[in-house]
Amino acid sequence: MSADKPSSPVIAIVGPTASGKSTLGIALALQLNGEIINCDSVQVYKGIQIATAKVPPEERQGVPHHLVDFVPPEINYTAGDWARKAASAIEEVEKHGRVPLLVGGTGLYLRALRRPFFPSPPTNQILRHRLNQLRERRGAEHLYQVLERLDPEMAVGLYSRDWPRVQRAIEVRLQTGLPMSEQMDWRPKPHESARRLQIFSINPPRNDLYERINARTEAHFAAGLVDEVTLLLAKGVPSTSNALGAHGYRRVVEYLEGRRDLASAIEQTKLDVRHYAKRQLTWFRREPGVVWCEGFGDERLLQEKMLQLVAR
Repeated sequence: MSADKPSSPVIAIVGPTASGKSTLGIALALQLNGEIINCDSVQVYKGIQIATAKVPPEERQGVPHHLVDFVPPEINYTAGDWARKAASAIEEVEKHGRVPLLVGGTGLYLRALRRPFFPSPPTNQILRHRLNQLRERRGAEHLYQVLERLDPEMAVGLYSRDWPRVQRAIEVRLQTGLPMSEQMDWRPKPHESARRLQIFSINPPRNDLYERINARTEAHFAAGLVDEVTLLLAKGVPSTSNALGAHGYRRVVEYLEGRRDLASAIEQTKLDVRHYAKRQLTWFRREPGVVWCEGFGDERLLQEKMLQLVAR
């Protein structure tokens, strides 16, 4: 990025799942000569399609999309990995004179770009397997209680249901002998684009959002979600991978393993996704500098308002 353009914005469109972020992102990109950089932790995975709400190439209206469908599903891709790729993608987009738009609901990804994480140890697969077994046997709440004992300061900033991050904090403590909270200050400087980041969060009416989530969940199952997960497992993707542990997928795994029936998998998935949407809204309310936009991203009025806000 050249020094004579310090005010060139990097736009982030965030918010809860099913709120219309992708539609809004494309609408803005078309008006702003922009390109979209995915900021969703499940859309990075190849072969994970139906429950991710990835925009099909034929519906992207010619807008280039980056960091979508490029990670094998058996890899546990991290927020730090994404932040490094996103910084490179921002540079590439701006090199061609276009506006980068970060679009997605994974708040940890965006935080990793704004405040890079410390260099964490590589995953110990034996330890992870043991913790997965403990979680499956005693529940995510028990894992959270373990973290409260091992690293109470880190536990304060996490939710008990956010078991992937709770589990990772436990792993870091056990692997390094030091609490993750103490290591958070050992972080590199953020990419220069972080200071130019303008974050806008969609905030739709809660009841309407939940109705959309329920309808979309049923549509995913009707579109062959069970068959997709069956194929991934048959290809050797671990059921404990980050990809299949995501909301929309882990209950299907439980169904295929005989731990619940199909009706239960569908209803529990709806509940999981509604809870996830609530956590996303809570997360972004705690992030500094977020501008809130009422409505859904596919509504014309909201799109026009966003254009006005960005133009300022």
